[in-house]
Amino acid sequence: MTTYAALLRGINVGGAKKVPMAELRTLLEGLGHGGVRTYLQSGQAVFTSDHGDERSLAAELTAAVEKHFGFSVDVIVRDHAYLTAVADNCPFPAAELEAKQLHVTYFSEAVDADRFAAIDQGTFLPEEFKLGNRALYLYTPVGLGRSKLAEQLSRPRVNKGLIATTRNWNTVVKLVEMTAE
Repeated sequence: MTTYAALLRGINVGGAKKVPMAELRTLLEGLGHGGVRTYLQSGQAVFTSDHGDERSLAAELTAAVEKHFGFSVDVIVRDHAYLTAVADNCPFPAAELEAKQLHVTYFSEAVDADRFAAIDQGTFLPEEFKLGNRALYLYTPVGLGRSKLAEQLSRPRVNKGLIATTRNWNTVVKLVEMTAE
């Protein structure tokens, strides 16, 4: 049995794409998954499964959400080992920063530096990003909502062909804890 976290992109934001967490838990249980728990209202669910892999589990949940709620939602599924590696390999001093200053963008596929070559990081200092394994670490001293670098990183030309969803450091850490239980 493997423990996974499902990251749903863009739900419960500004009244759009409402997915009540109780219904999401019921939906995951109906797909045959166990130990289902959710975190916050912003699209994190943890569950156990002995069938499938990250890609097939994400596709299964994407289809189930669309059937149940009537709209499409991008989903990324990652296991505990991956989530732990992302947290452990943070290139920024996470313990010294406020959670609102540090974020991880999880990608559906591996990305290389060429995708971000047009972004001159020096222009955005002290904001900064670094790539990881299917992840991007983003340091925004003024927070994500006012970050000019985050705005550039979210452009369609940068994320073309990918599912990308960002979580603050508190959520990154909490998902590691929840998938360890």
